[in-house]
Amino acid sequence: MHIPRPPLDRFVSVIIYFRDVLHDHNFDRFLPNGDTEIVIDLNDAPQFIYDNHSLKEIQACNRVWASGFRTEPITIPAGNSAEMMVVTFKKGLAASFFPFPMQEIADSVVDADLVWGMDFGWLRERLLAQPEIPKRFSLVETFLLSKFRSRLFIDPCVSFAVNEMTERPYAISIGRMNEKIGYSQKHFTDLFRKAVGVTPKAYLKIMRFQKAITAIDTAGDIDWRDIALSCGFYDQSHFINDFKHFSGFKPEAYAAIRTHYQNYIPVG
Repeated sequence: MHIPRPPLDRFVSVIIYFRDVLHDHNFDRFLPNGDTEIVIDLNDAPQFIYDNHSLKEIQACNRVWASGFRTEPITIPAGNSAEMMVVTFKKGLAASFFPFPMQEIADSVVDADLVWGMDFGWLRERLLAQPEIPKRFSLVETFLLSKFRSRLFIDPCVSFAVNEMTERPYAISIGRMNEKIGYSQKHFTDLFRKAVGVTPKAYLKIMRFQKAITAIDTAGDIDWRDIALSCGFYDQSHFINDFKHFSGFKPEAYAAIRTHYQNYIPVG
């Protein structure tokens, strides 16, 4: 894992490299967590996205692809025998790196050449020619800075809203937040969708879900009513419905799985 240098560190939370990961399962259900990523696959065989229920292949991903903000779970390979570098953007701060509004890639995985032309393909070739992992990190960092430095921009209103909803999803009211920002609800919703990919309401729901995931993963004896209320859900019924929508599992079923990797659930 590599934390990039300034000013890239304001936009990219981490660059991850992995290979030779071995699991006793083949598929993971990846839960919505608010992240946008660029994945550089250093193997030539395609990776697939699978139907959440039948596990049939529904999309092939080749070499380099971008994964937008998700509002639903997605089933992906568990990573066995894979070799990848993953650029994970800070929440709400990927827009500077994309040539279109972020809602156009929400709930989508898109080949990089359809977004940026061959630039990331050339980066991948340079990574394949460089065997040293620290130098691979440096190549990715240098590439991102050279290609996007002039575009780097943080909207203070969007940044404020993202930080508030990420850190305190249990205490946030969209209406009161809009009053602090000073824009009309419609104008700010449009601004937020272009920068983040979804509406503030949808983002807040996922941050509440993420807080519930953390609470479940760290709890001993689980008080479901307490988790629902402390994470900002109106009541247990709303909590159960949202949790099942975002994960595919009822909270009790999720708690019984006890995965070692938050947001990755073995499913086959």
